[in-house]
Amino acid sequence: MIRVLVSAAIGLASIYPVRGAVLDDVAMPEIRIVDGVRLRLNGMGLRTWSVFGIHIYVAGLYLEHRSDNPNTILHSPEPKVLDIRFLRDVDADRARSAWRDGFANNCRPPECYLDPQDIERFLVSVPPIHRGDETTMTFTSKGVSVTFNGRSLGDISDHHFAETLLATFLGPVPPTQQLKRALLGNGG
Repeated sequence: MIRVLVSAAIGLASIYPVRGAVLDDVAMPEIRIVDGVRLRLNGMGLRTWSVFGIHIYVAGLYLEHRSDNPNTILHSPEPKVLDIRFLRDVDADRARSAWRDGFANNCRPPECYLDPQDIERFLVSVPPIHRGDETTMTFTSKGVSVTFNGRSLGDISDHHFAETLLATFLGPVPPTQQLKRALLGNGG
């Protein structure tokens, strides 16, 4: 009987993902697997907007090796995942404007240059967002794959573009400093 109970407990544990963290009623698992590589939840943070602290989304950053150094993370060829779960509706124009600002604030010539046509191609794929939607960005040494609610929005095979995309969260001008610190595992 005890063997049966232990076997059942082990079976159930393998079916249900282990919660890594919960923030604003959003749960993210501790481990994600990308191409057979185990990534751990490095940090999880809440994106707020305005002086009223309106909750926009919860983001979780997964890394193969935990780090609190944004430059190390951005320049690492190891796989990374940024998981974003939306807490409110955002129309496509506002979402695209936020991305445009993120690129402008974190990629400044001459050190950083992105082809404006590449940015526009990316922005065209940004849909209107509804509460409960999820965007996942999977970064590899080859670039980034972006999904929206499990549906592919496309792959970007430019490593520099992918790095800059992640820099919009971890670079010098993130959406908020609090979100950046939380993604780096330094609390919110």
